[in-house]
Amino acid sequence: MSAEPGTRRPVAEGAVRLSRSALYVPGDAPEKLRGALDRGADELIVDLEDAVAPGRKALARDLVATWLDGLPPTDVEVWVRVNPGPAALEDIRAVATAEGLAGVTLAKTESAAEVRAAAALLEELGSSARIVPLLESAGAILRAAEIAAAPRVHRLQVGEADLRADLGVTLGPDERELLWVRSQVVLVSAAVGIAPPIAPVSTDFRDLDALRASTQALARMGFVGRACIHPAQVATVNEVFTPSDESVAQARALLEALAAAGSGVALDARGRMIDEAVARQARLVVARQR
Repeated sequence: MSAEPGTRRPVAEGAVRLSRSALYVPGDAPEKLRGALDRGADELIVDLEDAVAPGRKALARDLVATWLDGLPPTDVEVWVRVNPGPAALEDIRAVATAEGLAGVTLAKTESAAEVRAAAALLEELGSSARIVPLLESAGAILRAAEIAAAPRVHRLQVGEADLRADLGVTLGPDERELLWVRSQVVLVSAAVGIAPPIAPVSTDFRDLDALRASTQALARMGFVGRACIHPAQVATVNEVFTPSDESVAQARALLEALAAAGSGVALDARGRMIDEAVARQARLVVARQR
């Protein structure tokens, strides 16, 4: 069921691992699919959309369906980015029942109605797959709360290349031109109660120093991971979003102290107050441990 406006869908922050990195893989490249699980990413987003030429869409759909059926047991979550419009449902039918599928990423999502249609088809097919709407236009960003509250939505992502073209925006070194958009997606995700978003891709996969600085800024804004377009980006992104052993230990100690207190408030080892707000932050740290 969808979340009604003003309500929160609880996120089991301490019960699941949050993905630090999500690597895009072309769906029509068998050799890349074969090695994708070993690239170090927490997730793969197998692409049936932009990475696939129009004349190869059907081939990619068949290749990905076969590849999914043959997946070995793995800790890597596998998502499939489906094409926008009517083709989305055809793509979903091809992959929805694969045991190795975590969910589908809906390219160029414009409305909650599109998400509801995808969710209804997944229900019809008996699939437990989740949905990640990809917001790539000004209208989608303005409707983000409605989209986020639709059925089966796991988290939101922003497709900034298309969005920049829609807005006529050119990013400067500090990327402040899209600060409001990024903050809006973080805010909407928290308000609706879905998982925190992962950050948009950086198209310059050669400048890893710039990638690190940008990713650190996005982490401070509330993003918990980042999409990658090249395997060379994965290690840097993972490093930024992996909490230190010390911070995980501190987070666990806070949660244990609050549980032992038997009330909504406790004190940590240094005499500082712990309440539910502090505990929620601690659960996010624990969810990101590796």
